[in-house]
Amino acid sequence: MMLLVFAGTLSISSAAELNPAAVTYKLPDQIPWGPVDARGGQSAVVVGDPSKPGFYMVYTKWSKGNHFSRPHFHPNDRYIVVLQGTWWVGSGPKFDPEHGTVPMPAGSFVTHYGKQVHWDGAKDEDAVLLIMGEGPATATEVEQQK
Repeated sequence: MMLLVFAGTLSISSAAELNPAAVTYKLPDQIPWGPVDARGGQSAVVVGDPSKPGFYMVYTKWSKGNHFSRPHFHPNDRYIVVLQGTWWVGSGPKFDPEHGTVPMPAGSFVTHYGKQVHWDGAKDEDAVLLIMGEGPATATEVEQQK
């Protein structure tokens, strides 16, 4: 019996070698997160280059504490999965985080349509997102309505 337990422990602790032509991966501590910006956002590009044409995927983390983007739009559709926390989304040029947002809990899927005004962020907990789309992923701010 002890031999079986020891054999099982060995098989768990020795990692398989994957063919890099078939599979590549990064563990969470290997993903290069950028610095937190003035809005309380932080990002890590995992596929592609959002500044260039083509498909991209970016992790985005919004820090808790009422950190929000301001009303803006992107040229292309963006597809977002909420991985952790609650992400708050709003639309239109009136920026009102207290009354103009809808909570998106972990597991939610959101589409931001190209050239449509929206804004979003985090309130009382961090929110981690996976954002996918076609680059370039520029943002154009719009004048806020009072």
